[in-house]
Amino acid sequence: MMNQFFPGLQQEGRLDPATARVSLYHILVAFIAFGIAALAGVIQGLVRAGMLTLPSGINYYQILTAHGVLMGLVFTTYFIVGFLLSGVAKTTGGLTALERKLAWICWILMTIGTVMGTITILQNNATVLYTFYAPLKASPFFYIAAALIVVGSWFGGYAMFAAYARWRKAHKGQRSPLLAFMAVTTMALWQVATLGVAAEVLFQLIPWSLGWVPTIDVVLSRTLFWYFGHPLVYFWLMPAYVVWYVCIPKIIGGKVFSDTLARLSFILFLLFSTPVGFHHQLMEPGISAHWKFIHVILTLTVALPSMMTAFSMFAVFERRGRELGGKALFGWFTKLPWKDVRFVAPFIGMAAFIPGGAGGIINASNQLNAVVHNTIWVTGHFHLTVATTVALTFFGVSYWLIPQLTGRVLTPRVNRIGMFQTGLWTVGMILMSGAMHYVGLLGAPRRTAFAEYGTSQVPLEWLSYNKIAAVGGYLLFFAAVLMIGIVINLVFFAPKGETAYPIAETADPKEVAPAILERWSVWLTLTVLLLVLAYGYPIYELLVNAPPGSPPIRTW
Repeated sequence: MMNQFFPGLQQEGRLDPATARVSLYHILVAFIAFGIAALAGVIQGLVRAGMLTLPSGINYYQILTAHGVLMGLVFTTYFIVGFLLSGVAKTTGGLTALERKLAWICWILMTIGTVMGTITILQNNATVLYTFYAPLKASPFFYIAAALIVVGSWFGGYAMFAAYARWRKAHKGQRSPLLAFMAVTTMALWQVATLGVAAEVLFQLIPWSLGWVPTIDVVLSRTLFWYFGHPLVYFWLMPAYVVWYVCIPKIIGGKVFSDTLARLSFILFLLFSTPVGFHHQLMEPGISAHWKFIHVILTLTVALPSMMTAFSMFAVFERRGRELGGKALFGWFTKLPWKDVRFVAPFIGMAAFIPGGAGGIINASNQLNAVVHNTIWVTGHFHLTVATTVALTFFGVSYWLIPQLTGRVLTPRVNRIGMFQTGLWTVGMILMSGAMHYVGLLGAPRRTAFAEYGTSQVPLEWLSYNKIAAVGGYLLFFAAVLMIGIVINLVFFAPKGETAYPIAETADPKEVAPAILERWSVWLTLTVLLLVLAYGYPIYELLVNAPPGSPPIRTW
């Protein structure tokens, strides 16, 4: 069994079956969406490279919409809620009947929305891409589906808030478990961030798509979307950081470097992840350059908690490596468990975030963004951060979380298959994301079904890079199929047994994080103030100086 590989990970009891079931159901739907999205992804890569022609009745942008929505929104949200629910339950003594009911409401609403949205996309009535930018108009059912997914996810957050509040009431004066604190911070960010897209969908897109209003304010709708769109990235990343801070140290036999540093980094994410959306709109008219500048400055502050995380993690790795006998400057590096997929997959995700984060700074810089804006460089960046950093971390979690929820164990054989899957995914992403970055610098556009532009010489030179990206897409698809097979094995066929839920202790047992870090009235008030300062007047300007609205457009 896997724990013989790493004695530092001791056996712990399973979650109660009722809590494990609701968490597992979230994880399973996540991987169903992942499988469909992976198929759509490889198809669009082959089409763009000129290696595949779609049959009549299916268009490239329909496939692109399915890939983006199912991978970027559905897979991630289900997995995050399922994982964080399990972590909060594990650290607060389980979920009460009411908290489980809230979690099931989350699953039911999100699943209704996911099925409705997927059917609408497959019917070619919602080919509006991942950002569903107006004035492209989808069926009202697509926007209602999006609202159900968002509102459903709120109930998952309510379940975690209730469990956290219950624990604090029973343990007055004590610091909450680190994992529960991080989960609550993540879901607090999600509650704040989704207000923008909820307002866009409920007050603009649904009435407009139903024909109740003839036009829509395009700039306002995009502003509300990107109010949500950038913190969405940190909603993906923060659960990965939870794994890095709390679970990975336990897996390697180490300890959390600093409880206080970890909590502070999450508070900084809560404060600075949302008031930054204008850096996605640097090339758009209608927004003052002064406000764009302020948002760029705020964007750069988000790099601080990421650098704190990097420092903390490599301190954990070095400390543990030296405990195991690592000598010289980098001798500790060789002592890490390089044959354990639960460590290797998230570690590669961490490493990928170094160039991914650097690319994010480029995208957020006005002059540099002018070079890469609307090129496939942006798509490459997106796949490096989310599809590599976040996805590989989530894969690594699956190797212990699913067995923990199902009462099974990860066998050495599946561990080896997982290592191969991790390598295949990494190579595929290097090829695809690397080609996208490079050809984006040459000017190749994003969001296009073709790249040759007739016989024009310059675009024809892009095709070779698009073919490299398509080869990478092939490898990623095979890796995705392998991952789905691994998940099926862990759910239904792996041997029965007890699998630990890895939660590390703090290196200094006497360390007590400052009480101010859990005074939510302070941090939520500051979050609201930052949002009002960053968005209040700009949105007021957009409302009072609104341009002529746009009627709905269908281009497919």
